[in-house]
Amino acid sequence: MNILPNFDIKSDAKISKEFLKRNILTFHQATEFIQNLDYGRNENKDDLRTLFSDNKGTCSTKHAILKQLADENSFSYIKLILGIFKMSATNTPKIGNTLSKKNLKYIPEAHNYLKYKNIIFDFTKPNSSSADFEDDLLFETEIQPNEISQHKIQMHKNFLTNWLNENNNINYSLDELWEIREQCIQNLSE
Repeated sequence: MNILPNFDIKSDAKISKEFLKRNILTFHQATEFIQNLDYGRNENKDDLRTLFSDNKGTCSTKHAILKQLADENSFSYIKLILGIFKMSATNTPKIGNTLSKKNLKYIPEAHNYLKYKNIIFDFTKPNSSSADFEDDLLFETEIQPNEISQHKIQMHKNFLTNWLNENNNINYSLDELWEIREQCIQNLSE
């Protein structure tokens, strides 16, 4: 099985410096550090250094900072991926009640992760695994660290709009579906 490459952090760019200040000297040490940070939304997704001050991150900010670190150290072939998967009670048990109340089997959810040689690496939480969502993927595209905010939201909403158009039996507007999704995300942090 392929593993994610390891490298010494040598760049003097801003994200590399943040890791080095914490005596995190290799990429694998960085992935372990990021994976063990608490899960939670950051104050400022546009400045990835807020992961360090917030001491937490989401799938977006955690994987964007790792991608930025790889890029700063000339490992740009490690890719940041935006995937959309069928988030259901099966793969995400904490959202089961919300989906059931809204009469939905699943909701398409955007998720960020890294990819190297077509293998998915998920550092969202200590026990995260590509097995949690890989079989339920509906869509994937490569993005850049600066695209995790508005660009990601717009791609997700476009996907949901098309999904609603293709599924006439789902009687929700995009705004209503987004509210249900937000409730599901809230369920995950409880």
